[in-house]
Amino acid sequence: MYRMALLILRDGDAAKDVVHDVFEALLKTRAPAVTGAYLLKAVRNRCINHINSLSVHDRLKEFYSIDEQEIDDEDWPDDETIALIQSTVANELTEACRRVVNLRFTDGKSYKEIASFLGISEVAVYKHLRHAIDVLRLKLSQNG
Repeated sequence: MYRMALLILRDGDAAKDVVHDVFEALLKTRAPAVTGAYLLKAVRNRCINHINSLSVHDRLKEFYSIDEQEIDDEDWPDDETIALIQSTVANELTEACRRVVNLRFTDGKSYKEIASFLGISEVAVYKHLRHAIDVLRLKLSQNG
């Protein structure tokens, strides 16, 4: 159960917490007979609940496996990196994608606010942002 939670969450502490929570719930309800399949499904569901409880920033960080310790806050982003990011956003993204990126990161609007403002779905906002991040990641890795 722990290994499955670890595969889903990619965080050892969170995986232990999830498995612990499943057993704690079982002890509280005093379930008479529990199968292995039931336990695995319960762990999977708790993992999904854990992921859903994370903020969008935390989800993206986990999705892209960004290790914040790899980035020294004093040196990154430097002026050259900022210029590259701005140039990439201006020249390599579609107009719609560029508008979503600017509303999100310049104006600090939420997905819901952006969707309402542009008349698109929140899923479309997410897809535009994900595309922008993929383009930026590729560009930064080529120049890094």
